[in-house]
Amino acid sequence: MAVLAAKGIIKIDLKTTASSGSSTSVFETGSLSVSSIHVDTSNIASPPKPLLIISPTDEGTYPVLLFLHGFELRNIFYTQILGHISSYGFIVVAPQLYGLIPPSGIEEIRSAAAVTNWLSSGLQSMLPEKVKPDLQKLALAGHSRGGKAAFALALGYAETSLKFSALVGLDPVGGKGKCCQTDPKILTFLPHSFNLTIPVCVIGTGLGGEQRNCIKCPCAPDGVNHVEFYSESKPPCYHFVTSDYGHMDMLDDNPPGFRGLISSYTCKNGNGPRDPMRKYVGGIFVAFLTAYLDGETADFKAIVNEPDLAPVKLDPVEFIES
Repeated sequence: MAVLAAKGIIKIDLKTTASSGSSTSVFETGSLSVSSIHVDTSNIASPPKPLLIISPTDEGTYPVLLFLHGFELRNIFYTQILGHISSYGFIVVAPQLYGLIPPSGIEEIRSAAAVTNWLSSGLQSMLPEKVKPDLQKLALAGHSRGGKAAFALALGYAETSLKFSALVGLDPVGGKGKCCQTDPKILTFLPHSFNLTIPVCVIGTGLGGEQRNCIKCPCAPDGVNHVEFYSESKPPCYHFVTSDYGHMDMLDDNPPGFRGLISSYTCKNGNGPRDPMRKYVGGIFVAFLTAYLDGETADFKAIVNEPDLAPVKLDPVEFIES
């Protein structure tokens, strides 16, 4: 049973364990049809950055997820997982924050803030007919360096006109090591030090901290990866680790272009197909966001209490309730 906590955060009583034989369908595509909308900065709505918007096409009012891509990656590399999330009733806005040459970390965060501030005036005109965004239910997420940028934005390193209600870090990376954080240096290496009052879900990979070969550094180095981001989060916070998959294994198969080719060979990858990983990532997003934005907690509780429901091996699964 979900109740509203004093600060307006939905509380999930995980001590009330799911019954044996629980099930969930969130790892499969949802029932809603979705469309992909590509918006350039030259569009009449004038977004500050090019956007990939994936939205349900059925009439309704839906929560919004702002998703920040990883280092040197393109937003279109995440089409399958973002479509999975959208099919459960979410409008996903994925800006292309930079081109071939990444900006400073501060500038990246400011760009993400500019897109956030644009949502109130520009998003509605980009959506299918009779589809409306609910910006009172705005979630923030990012992968890799974009995951770190999402945390920084939630922490207030750039000013936004809208408030975020939930945060997801998808294998976030804070730099090359403890002594080599990217700016802004948000990691303090002190438990629960992030000044956040929203629920946090951190999704990590078991192979992200391993080298692909003796020349290449790990894509998600120990000390500045998902483990530390979870450690510094305040409750309610959750940590799911896919032990057999790597840092890029949630991307689409064969992403296009030179950057797509490089992404397939930069990090240590799992040995199996990517589809189970994408289903898992999409399902965790859906279950977590549905729990904390809509108060529908059954799927999230089932996964936390029975990790074997996921299509990939999860080890560990950790959480701290509020």
